[in-house]
Amino acid sequence: MKKKAKELRHEAWAALSKGKWGISILALIITGLVSSILGVTGLGILFIGPLVLGEIIFFSNIFNDNEPKIENIFDGFRVSFVNSMLTTILTSLFTALWSLLFVIPGIIKSYSYAMAMYIQKDNPDMSSTECITRSREMMNGNKWRLFCLDFSFIGWHLLAIFTLGILEFWITPYIQTAHVAFYEELKTNA
Repeated sequence: MKKKAKELRHEAWAALSKGKWGISILALIITGLVSSILGVTGLGILFIGPLVLGEIIFFSNIFNDNEPKIENIFDGFRVSFVNSMLTTILTSLFTALWSLLFVIPGIIKSYSYAMAMYIQKDNPDMSSTECITRSREMMNGNKWRLFCLDFSFIGWHLLAIFTLGILEFWITPYIQTAHVAFYEELKTNA
């Protein structure tokens, strides 16, 4: 049975409430700083993929009740640097090309490719195109569910406006962990 957004959010909240909020916020601050520095140097496009993969590994550890470590956010560089870099570049390129047809096809395709990096985490030796293809297959019939999960956080984002964005430090780990919960459910049902 497919879980609703509310159930996935509840699982994510429960995982983070086991004393994981602080380390999650710290991990995101570090990845944000590293991304900013790399972006300024023009190397961002090469290193975003491994950082995203590292975040997925970090939040997967939280969701699966493993002990997350700050160094997990750099595991993408160690585990699957080239593949994660290529996966990010290709999904961005494919989404941009679909967006040329209008915005809606680009959004739909971005949801089709949304699980590619999660698949990369579980299969570090899998090629980028294989991860993207498997993501498309996995998301067949599930794109709307992921959209609804993302949309269910809109109230939190609106509330963050009143805190001058400070609340985003708590919202982002919540969303990341909910996405892991979504992927884990898809993986189980596949």
